[in-house]
Order: sequence, then structure tokens, then C-alpha cells
Amino acid sequence: MSNVKEQKSAAQVFLNGLIKENPTFVLMLGMCPTLAVTTSAINGLGMGLTTTVVLVLSNMIISLLRNIIPDKVRIPAFIVIIASFVTMVELLLEGFIPSLYDALGIYIPLIVVNCIILGRAEAFASKNSVIPSIFDGLGMGLGFAVALTLIGAVREILGAGELFGLAILPVEEPIMLGSFALKFEPIRIFGLAPGAFFVLAALTATQNKIKKSMAEKGKNVEKIQSGCNFDCASCGDSGCSHKFYDAQAGEKKEVKEENKDA
Repeated sequence: MSNVKEQKSAAQVFLNGLIKENPTFVLMLGMCPTLAVTTSAINGLGMGLTTTVVLVLSNMIISLLRNIIPDKVRIPAFIVIIASFVTMVELLLEGFIPSLYDALGIYIPLIVVNCIILGRAEAFASKNSVIPSIFDGLGMGLGFAVALTLIGAVREILGAGELFGLAILPVEEPIMLGSFALKFEPIRIFGLAPGAFFVLAALTATQNKIKKSMAEKGKNVEKIQSGCNFDCASCGDSGCSHKFYDAQAGEKKEVKEENKDA
């Protein structure tokens, strides 16, 4: 019974990161690489999968060490763990996929300070067991990868008439339809920084529209609140460290007031 419950919980955590709490379209995290590297679908996919690998491995190790790492140095410890995996992934990309390594450039080492990874380490992996933490990292990472790939694909199609480097729209030579010549004129702005904002806004609005229509049909599209929102009054996580500290502070305050009255 407990195994079935764990599997259901792991699946829920995975789908939460992939859809309900998508780091890009819902939580609006990791905007720097999202806007900078998504000039093509392959770049978005590469950055997303690289981040996923680091996220899963760092979540796993941090969850294993959560009872060992002192609370006062947890953030530096998390950064050291994340930086170690980022260095490993960076060297592997440089050795085996140099074209992707060159395309992503400085944004590979900047994964160390990506708020998605550090946020999941602090909000989830440091408070949960290994299996849920792995699925949380996998869900959040793949959600990030899907979002970046979609943004890159739209920008690449509209900005260059290509998808994954393959020409899908007639940019150079027109297609003859009877007496008409059909030719696609690339919208160059989608290859520039403003294009990333336009595509991100359009895809986010589309997702919100889909979620709204699903909610109207009675389907549950609410987040499961797997991360801490610091709203302790309405939080349902009884094991949350912030709630514990707040309660502890409240108890100390009551004790001080009682001593004062005495």
C-alpha cells in the first residue's frame, strides 16, 4: 500500500513540475537562459536537458545529505554540490558535443546560479526523501526543457523558416502554386532579444487559456504547492522548516511574556 502511495506521490510531483508548476510558463523562473539561448529549437532543447541532468543529480545528493548539512551553511553547501555537477556536464559537452557547447557558451556555467536549481534544492530536496526529490528534479527539468524547446522552435520557424536546422518554409526559392509564387519572408525580430519576449508572452497566454478551459470543465489544474511560498498561515506542509522556525519563535515569545508577567 505504501509503495502505491509513494508511486502516486512521485507521479504527482513529476507532473506538477512538468505542467502545473512549469518553471518557465507558470513560475517565471530562469528567464536569463530562456530569453538568451532560445534562438533555435536545438539550443533550447540542449540547455533544457543540460539543466535537467544537473537538477536531478543535485536534488538526489542534497536529499541524501539533508540531515548532515548544517542549516547555517546549507546554501553554500548546495552551491558547491550544484557547481560540481555543472562542471562535469560542461566538460562532457565540450568533449562530446562541441557545437552545442559553443552555442550555449557562458550560460552553461551560469546554471550554477540558476534560480530553478537552487530553489528546488532549498524548497524541496532539502526537506524530502530521495525518490520524490529525483522526480521533482526530473519534472521541473523536463518542464524547463519543453518550454525552452517550444520557444526556440517558434522563434526559429518565424525568424529563419527552419526547425532544428532543417528548412521547412520556402525562404530562398519560392514554391510555385499555379501562377502564384509562394515565398516566406523571415521575421528577423524573432531572432533577436525582443522576439523572445513576444514568444514567451504568447505561449504563456496560450497555457493560461488552456488551464482556464480545463478548470471550467471541472478538471483540477491547481498547483500542489511543492515549493515553499512562505505563506505559513495557509500552508499545508506540516514538516516545513519555515513553519517550524516560526512556531518555535512564537513559543519563545510566549515563554518570554509569561516570565515577564511572573
